[in-house]
Amino acid sequence: MRGQLDGVVAVVTGASGGLGEHFARLLAREGAAVALTARRADRIAAIAEDLARGGTRAIAVPLDVADAHAIGPAFDRIQEALGPIGVLVNNAGVGGEGLALDLSVEAFDNTFAVNVRGTYFAAVEAARRMIAAGVSGRIVNIASIASHTVLPGLSAYCGSKAAAAMLTKSLAREWARKGIAVNALCPGYIETDINAEWFRTEGGQKQIRGFPRRRLMEPTDLDAALLMLAGPAAGSITGSVITIDDGQSLPGGG
Repeated sequence: MRGQLDGVVAVVTGASGGLGEHFARLLAREGAAVALTARRADRIAAIAEDLARGGTRAIAVPLDVADAHAIGPAFDRIQEALGPIGVLVNNAGVGGEGLALDLSVEAFDNTFAVNVRGTYFAAVEAARRMIAAGVSGRIVNIASIASHTVLPGLSAYCGSKAAAAMLTKSLAREWARKGIAVNALCPGYIETDINAEWFRTEGGQKQIRGFPRRRLMEPTDLDAALLMLAGPAAGSITGSVITIDDGQSLPGGG
């Protein structure tokens, strides 16, 4: 059976685990050639090798998106190996935990360097190449319910994700006539490397009990929306910020 992304080259940032790895495997199952980028070079290499054994054209390209100057060369390497980039999933992110009175300047800057600057310049470098190749590209920024919901103790993270959501709309408007769809997903809480330890504590369990459905989401809950925004269905969808959170951000929720 042919996948909806046959022949498309997809780049996933922050692909060494969690949602990034999940998205990379999902896109591969739909027929895309996949470039996995992240700081953990050994991890993305292992995932790329596993995908290749299953018949996917896959490569691993070490990249820290906080180093904006490294993004363009990394994307050039991807295009040389796989062909023109058609999809970017801007997934790389850091947590930015800490009360405002305790958060260091360095921790704040790192949160914005990855979640905002990295998202922005990865999108710019992808769009630059999509336009040059005449590709009807898809850029999917992974934001969070933190973009529109106050998460206590996460002021820097909330600010960074709100910025990512607005960048999505701004870039969508700027590139609307270039054939590039830019959209964002705002997931609720899913257990990842960033939060797994917290959700094993009593405080974390109490937070889960406060959610309307008293549970965490699963990565697969995002599959349909991710594929919609990465595929042909996004031909008339751009500038959308879509919340998928199992009701977690509803008033009275967690």
